[in-house]
Amino acid sequence: MRRALELAESVVGATSPNPPVGAVVVAPDGTVRGEGATQPPGGSHAEAMALQQAGDRARGGTLYVTLEPCNHWGRTPPCAEAVLATGIARVVYAVADPDPIARGGAGRLRASGIAVERGDGAVAARRVLAGFLKHRRTGTPWVIAKFAASLDGRIAAVSGDSRWVSGPETLVWAHHERTRIDAILVGSETVVVDDPELTARPGGVPAERQPLRVVLDARGRVPAAARVLAPGASTLVLTTACAPAGWRDALQARGAEIVDLPADTDGHVSLPAALKLLGERGVLRLLVEGGGEVLGSFFDARLVDEVTVIVAPIIIGGAAQTAVRGRGAWRMADVVRLRDVRVRRLGRDLLVRGRPRYPEGAGGE
Repeated sequence: MRRALELAESVVGATSPNPPVGAVVVAPDGTVRGEGATQPPGGSHAEAMALQQAGDRARGGTLYVTLEPCNHWGRTPPCAEAVLATGIARVVYAVADPDPIARGGAGRLRASGIAVERGDGAVAARRVLAGFLKHRRTGTPWVIAKFAASLDGRIAAVSGDSRWVSGPETLVWAHHERTRIDAILVGSETVVVDDPELTARPGGVPAERQPLRVVLDARGRVPAAARVLAPGASTLVLTTACAPAGWRDALQARGAEIVDLPADTDGHVSLPAALKLLGERGVLRLLVEGGGEVLGSFFDARLVDEVTVIVAPIIIGGAAQTAVRGRGAWRMADVVRLRDVRVRRLGRDLLVRGRPRYPEGAGGE
């Protein structure tokens, strides 16, 4: 199962809207006969990949898989039927499939006389499958809030200069992480001030699969010359009825898709409406990169599922911008605390990851 989890982890971000799954076939003598991971949409599922590699050597063996084999005809045949056709004697899966259309594979296999066990590796599998599991439960993506800040929580110098808060190792890591998400979201302020491209460029080379670039712009501030509209990836601009027609035409001429959504009470694009739309488009993992007001709004609305923070060992001070704004916490009892915290070094920087625990136990995943 550990190997199956490694295989699943290796395809995170490449399989959406399907789940990233890993599978391993072990013969009765304990030798590994086949391995597989879910292929991009339209390709084979993990079980089929592993069973195909194993061939006749799968007979009488055990299939370890991170998600219950599906029992559904979609773009590919049901994995449960593929298992039955190979003579596998036992199936061990980590997590039950929450999809009401696809689930039921375990029952189908048991009814055919195959020994089926559940639970091995469940905690690790849920982490890998977090985006898929939330999407199937709520229809919305797993939201990852990400920012880089100084030790005193600033994201730019007093002048507004923000290149670079973090070090070169972090930049390498960040571009690799962008290959593991389905969409990356920023607000119009970030586009106006920083003019980011928002593409995945691991090793300085554009990745074959690019995340959808999403910009929140309620009033039509994004300039038509912005790099986020450049070729190389799709761009979705979420706006409101307040945005002028001429601005819409200019961005559409650059290839952007413009979608009107309801405004919240402050006149900003409704975040729940934005997440619903992205979920309908098959986005499982959404990376929210800023700016501070956008990040603050996501935290205020308790819409963040995971936090990824780069802490640089520098002090900026002054009236420089802070990483997260919004309404914030009035009392310490109201702060968002992280659980399941993991820390690692990225060159001189620290990478801190965790899950938000909202006051009174509400919100979060």
